[in-house]
Formats: sequence, structure tokens, C-alpha cells
Amino acid sequence: MLAAGLAVPNGGRPLTERDRSDAHGVDSARGGAENLALAYAEKGVRVTSARFAPTVHGEGDHGFVAIVADHARRTGAAVFPGDGANRWPAVHRSDTAVLVRRALESAPAGTVVHAAAEEGVPVRDIMAALAERLGLPTRSVPARTLAEDLPFIGGFLAADIPASSSLTRELLGWEPTGPTLLEDIAAGHYDR
Repeated sequence: MLAAGLAVPNGGRPLTERDRSDAHGVDSARGGAENLALAYAEKGVRVTSARFAPTVHGEGDHGFVAIVADHARRTGAAVFPGDGANRWPAVHRSDTAVLVRRALESAPAGTVVHAAAEEGVPVRDIMAALAERLGLPTRSVPARTLAEDLPFIGGFLAADIPASSSLTRELLGWEPTGPTLLEDIAAGHYDR
């Protein structure tokens, strides 16, 4: 199984499991390694690509949302790019574990699965939930400023990257049951 990411802008349309990357170089965002691995399915190798939401959340998460929460605490505000309408897919870690197990056990060779319980949570809603929990204000900033103030993650935070998992759900009978991203924020998992 290849682990890949869903943090790939798709022109505002939700990325689906059928979408393939045009990129072929190994250094390209997701496409190179994924295309190379999936090509082995034609040679009889049972390979699957699992594309994970940028926010695989849950208690103890140290990923993107934890970094953004740390940034908010340091700067005194939870900031979002522009109007914050851009969306991020999200999935709870327990749902991800179930999906990976099902994909390993039964996904046909050459399958792409999406670990995304929520197609796209507006970034302004993520920041509002963090701000409320941390007792901070929210603030809109230009996307360029966010990318400069929060290297690497700021650029992703400004992207609109909705992603569907409907084909994955249908193929594997996967129905996420874990808390949503906003529920995990409200539960205090990003307070530290």
C-alpha cells in the first residue's frame, strides 16, 4: 500500500478516486510515486494507493491542525486566508485505521481509496473553532501573508482542496463513525 495525500487543489471540484495526476516525476506532489506504484498493478502486483486527508485528527494529533493551533497561541489569533471559504477534507484516525485495514484485505489491485470522512470543512470554521476553544480572536489575512508567516502549512491552508470518498465507501463498505474535526477541536485535543 502506498500512502499519499489529498492536499492537491482540483479547481474547486472535489478530488475523486478516479482523478489521476498528470505528473510523472517522483518529486511531483503525489503523482509521481502514486503513478509509479499503480503501474505495478498491470504486472500482477496488488497495490493500493491510500490518499489521506491533510487533517487525520484525534487525541494526540501533531499534524497540520496542531501546528496551526500552536501558531494561533503564539501570534494571539487564529488566522485564515481571505474569506476562509476554502475547504479541507478531514478524517478521524479511528476511521482511517478501519479504512486501511479494509483496503489491505479486499481492495483490488490498482485501487485508489480516499481517507476523507468530511469532504471539505471551511478553513474559517476550523479557525473559529480553534479561536473559541483557545479564547482568541479570528483574523483574515492575505493568503501570501499566511504562507510567509506559517511556512509550508500556510500554503496548504490557503488551498481549496475538497475531496470525495464516495467511491471508497461504496467499494469497501466504509462508513466513518468517529468525531468530526470540529468536534475534536471542541473536545480540547488542540489546547496544549
